[in-house]
Amino acid sequence: MINILYEDNHLLVVKKPINIPVQKDSSLDIDFLTLLKDFLKNKYNKKGNAYLALIHRLDRPVGGVMVFAKTSKAASRLSLQIKNHMIKKKYYAVIEGCPHKKEGVFLDLLEKDCQKNKVYVSENGKKAELFYKVLEKKEGLTLVEIDLKTGRSHQIRVQFSSRGFPLYGDQKYNQHAKKKQQIALFAKELSFYHPITNEFLTFSLDLPMQYPYTLFRN
Repeated sequence: MINILYEDNHLLVVKKPINIPVQKDSSLDIDFLTLLKDFLKNKYNKKGNAYLALIHRLDRPVGGVMVFAKTSKAASRLSLQIKNHMIKKKYYAVIEGCPHKKEGVFLDLLEKDCQKNKVYVSENGKKAELFYKVLEKKEGLTLVEIDLKTGRSHQIRVQFSSRGFPLYGDQKYNQHAKKKQQIALFAKELSFYHPITNEFLTFSLDLPMQYPYTLFRN
């Protein structure tokens, strides 16, 4: 089922499900972009393919709010906002342990090994920056709010794990994660300027009703 948060002639804001790729990858599993195009095609009885542009990405195991463009003009203007860091992304993650400071900035250089599909802190990497805030601690786990300043691949996961605070259930960067555990990373909020009206829009979601988020829902 497609969970639509907002739609007009230019935009489609949706809740991405977990464990589905945003676009086609080597797994050849059905991807979210294709599902959304099929949804629009059926909804409006389009004879040809529906136009829908991918503006930003979420890792396959991560769910949360995303925006897509329904016109080329909207796509171009939203992409410019991405380039100029005008689109604000807020994530919630549950990490193992807790940073010493209640809030702070992580700044690293990250490099991706495309063959292994893993990211590492490296002197030859690209700048990656995020701001975090500790919200609550419980049972050895910590709920953190993350304001992403850059959008590097696997950025949140690598920046926390490299400091000894891996995300709960992260099968790629947490050596303590058990099989079939779901990574506790959620794209909770997205803010941007409407590409046509210039209205500032914010879309926010509740935390998922599953462990370990349920420890912190109150």
